[in-house]
Amino acid sequence: MTRLLALIAALVFVTTAAHAQERYEGYYYPNVTSTEEFTRVIREAPQSSKGVRVEFVTNLTVAQLAAPESPRFVFFAKGEDAKHLNVIALDDEVFSTLFRARAVLAQMTSNMRNNDFFRAQELQFVATFFDLLQLMEFDTLVVSDGETWAHQVNFVR
Repeated sequence: MTRLLALIAALVFVTTAAHAQERYEGYYYPNVTSTEEFTRVIREAPQSSKGVRVEFVTNLTVAQLAAPESPRFVFFAKGEDAKHLNVIALDDEVFSTLFRARAVLAQMTSNMRNNDFFRAQELQFVATFFDLLQLMEFDTLVVSDGETWAHQVNFVR
């Protein structure tokens, strides 16, 4: 019975993620060219909400706009509950490859480790940017060069 419930939950998640992908692919970013699943749950977190996710994206954007240089990529959350995070390059160099995009995501891990949420949860030494997104109950992350490729990470709880 437990396996059946897990299978049903996984199918619902995949269907929801596929529907979101269909709505945003080709509009905000090119068709998804690769995917991966992030399944690690380092700890149960307090229930998140649309407000938490929107505030997170807003804070990232405010920090980018406060910097002296123009942003090279943009964050935005989509979906009824803002559960689909997108990170799209604004120039031809920053995410010219998936490897460079992963490097930027790794840098975000370093930046997030000083975040009040990470520190309050005592996760600053073990959690990654993906863990933070998982804790905030994002369903997907799409990172793209905005021109030729898009990589989707599905967060499975």
